[in-house]
Amino acid sequence: MESILDQLVAALYKAPLSTDVLDQIVFLLQQQTDQSVSSFVSSSLPSLLILERWAWELFSQESHGWIHEPSYQQLFRTLAIFNEKLIFNCDDIEIETKGSLLFSVTVEQINSIFMHIERSTNDNDPFIAFNSLWLDNQVKFFYDNLEYTSPIIDHIGRYVFNKYIKSKEYKIYLTQLRQPHLSHTIFTTKFLFYIATCSSYFRLCLVQEAKNFYDYADDILQCFYEDYLEIVRVHSYTVASWSKDLLGCITKLIGVIVGCCWLAGEHQTQMKALFPTEKAAHDHFENLLHILSYEPLYKQIKPKCRNDEAILVSFILAYFLLIVQMRNMDWLSDLNATLRNTILSIIDATINDELAICCYAVLCEILTDEELKDLKISDSICNYFLQMLEGIWNKTEKKYEQVPITILLKGFQTLSKNDSMQQETAVSNKIYLLIEMCDEYPIVYDIIWAFSFNIDIQQQLRSNAPFMSKLIQLAKQSENEQMRKTIDGILWNLDINHENRPITDKQNTKVFDIMISYSHKEKALCKQIYDELIKAGYRVWIDFDQMHGNVMDAMAQAIEQSNTVIICMSEQYRKSNYCRAEAQYAFQRERKIVPILLQKQYKPDGWLLFIIGQLLYVDFNKYEFPRAMQMLHKELKVESVVETHTAPVRPKEDTVVAHSTAHISPPEISIPSIVSENILEWTQAQVQDWLLGHNLRQLSRLFTDCDGRSLVYLSKYIRNYESEQVLKLLEADSVRRINESISLIELSCFQSLLHEQKKLLQSMIQR
Repeated sequence: MESILDQLVAALYKAPLSTDVLDQIVFLLQQQTDQSVSSFVSSSLPSLLILERWAWELFSQESHGWIHEPSYQQLFRTLAIFNEKLIFNCDDIEIETKGSLLFSVTVEQINSIFMHIERSTNDNDPFIAFNSLWLDNQVKFFYDNLEYTSPIIDHIGRYVFNKYIKSKEYKIYLTQLRQPHLSHTIFTTKFLFYIATCSSYFRLCLVQEAKNFYDYADDILQCFYEDYLEIVRVHSYTVASWSKDLLGCITKLIGVIVGCCWLAGEHQTQMKALFPTEKAAHDHFENLLHILSYEPLYKQIKPKCRNDEAILVSFILAYFLLIVQMRNMDWLSDLNATLRNTILSIIDATINDELAICCYAVLCEILTDEELKDLKISDSICNYFLQMLEGIWNKTEKKYEQVPITILLKGFQTLSKNDSMQQETAVSNKIYLLIEMCDEYPIVYDIIWAFSFNIDIQQQLRSNAPFMSKLIQLAKQSENEQMRKTIDGILWNLDINHENRPITDKQNTKVFDIMISYSHKEKALCKQIYDELIKAGYRVWIDFDQMHGNVMDAMAQAIEQSNTVIICMSEQYRKSNYCRAEAQYAFQRERKIVPILLQKQYKPDGWLLFIIGQLLYVDFNKYEFPRAMQMLHKELKVESVVETHTAPVRPKEDTVVAHSTAHISPPEISIPSIVSENILEWTQAQVQDWLLGHNLRQLSRLFTDCDGRSLVYLSKYIRNYESEQVLKLLEADSVRRINESISLIELSCFQSLLHEQKKLLQSMIQR
């Protein structure tokens, strides 16, 4: 049976067209609420397709005499609002169906529309305004449906860039925006079309068709970066007085620049072009931070609706994420506190999941493990991501509300490098969820590799026999080299590939004097260090070209054949799964470790802090390169103190730490004199004397192989890592070695006494 809309749409092509037909269509569309629009589209799809095509056909005609008639104007405004409802409130309608409605236009029609815009001499031409609404809706649709493709995107993007963004009008409008005090009269329809609509559409193309628009990004930055930086600077301290039009223009401009910068990925060539000096980067970051700090901006953000406030905040956060991931951004340190407090305020205020994800990702880049623990939000971050991932995985459309799963996984990849997140994920017992997702989203394998450094997650992975079989098969058969490297890394952590490797005799002659362990982002400086060491006569192993084949075996062999391992510390090093595996294996094989610092302001934290312990390191940022090399040569010549480290033993089953009920009497044994007040110089025998002298009898039996340096490492491990995990490790070691449950009373006394001994050492150093 033919519906009312069917009859009305059929009448659109009958001459003469009655305005009553248009008014009735307007009435039907206005009746559709956010809740009813889905069923309306499903029942009226053929008629709606005809209506959308009719609108594009009308726009593309040579004559536009209808443009000033109220009925036509009302219909186009109403149809634009209806299309926006279709974008944001119809999750049950397939993406292809939405796309067919929003993109029912041909290349010829688009060309005709753009030619009319270019010929228009009216700065407030309503024809331009209506077409801006249509193009803006296309951008909104693509923003939340990045997987949708259409050849019309590429065509419009190229046209917009060549005819509008590169035009003299665009440059004139940017110059006007550089003025501190703007009259509302400058925001004409044509002005907003150029600066807001065209900029927004071009950014869409940078995201959708990255390969086709890479060179365009370079042109944008070369032509407009000075205008952009000045516009942000001038208006960053007057956010409270921004008009809606100014908000929209600045939002779209920031979006274009962020899109250009993200296009280069980790190479960051656009960022370097945009910020030729550190001061330029610092000043711009500070200006953006000032905009973001304006509370009413993010308190107006709604959960789903993508208003300009939400888009602006998301663009700035994406920009910050890119900047904080750049290495050697030393100027950022003085802004970290303000950035942290602002982001925490946004997290408290926002109910928008996409913004929360961006906030958490930035926090995990700028905060150390200890700072995250102090904020006590690591569990909420982890649970937040896991809940959203679980919700997405059970949906046909892989999105959580408006957040695509790919964005979530990228954020979770950053979080997975954090020790606190690893432990919280272990406690959640949801590693199975990641296992289910890894085939469809290969990035999950890298996340699992990061998590597999956690002892509890190792147990969870080993208990999944089908997954273990899959890993072994992929390691042998995968044609993707990067995938094989990641799989090898997971298997290495699970002891599949190296638990039975024979430990070479320490006295054997080594092939190399030194192995350099570094992140490839520090390759240039490490190459300089390597060259100087070679000149000095050292035999040095370093991976310049990135290893092929089984990289874990190659890494292990290099460490086994080297006397000393230089650890090149930086934030990127700490976050690298490869680097962590190298450092931990060097530590396990008791190689002499010489840490050097390559990144200004970086302080070792997390697992890296545990590895280097109390070791002195050479700071290549504090000293000129020749002086730093002299210090490194001196450190390399220092004879290594032979230490015995006991590798963590994983309990075969969950164990409960037994609380000792034995009464600890006051020490009856007089404390023997220690040869040195410096605990780092204590021998194994002196450690035993100290433990027995304080009546720590159980610990003396447990720590028979420990010297003073080992005690310091253990104390730091107990202090910095999750207490539950540490107790599990100690309990397993105690049961295995002395067949007793660990005494918490003795352990507490040990920590207290060792703390006093370290204070004594510090006072001795100060004297």
